[in-house]
Amino acid sequence: MLKEEFPPDENCFSNLNIKVDLGYLGIAKDYICKTISIPHKKTKNNPLTEEQKLSNKAMASERIIVEHSIGGMKRYRILSDRLRLHDFDFYDVIIGICAGLWNYHLLG
Repeated sequence: MLKEEFPPDENCFSNLNIKVDLGYLGIAKDYICKTISIPHKKTKNNPLTEEQKLSNKAMASERIIVEHSIGGMKRYRILSDRLRLHDFDFYDVIIGICAGLWNYHLLG
């Protein structure tokens, strides 16, 4: 899906710092980015060092904030239930409104 939305030949991420999880291991060879942060992967023959474990934990603690925000936005049923709209631009408006409501909830 990432390659369909953002083709690698368009250099969409060339000026961005990208943080991804282990599901995007091939992003470094497909895309040109300013910096790419990917957690270290443990293999059968190469266990992680303590430094790598601490680095992974720091990345996970940043990522969990985003995951909690997405979960908080899903409290609004319009994002959780099936939405039968034909206007795809309206989806962006709905997500923007839910994100704004969630941010307002966090501040209040």
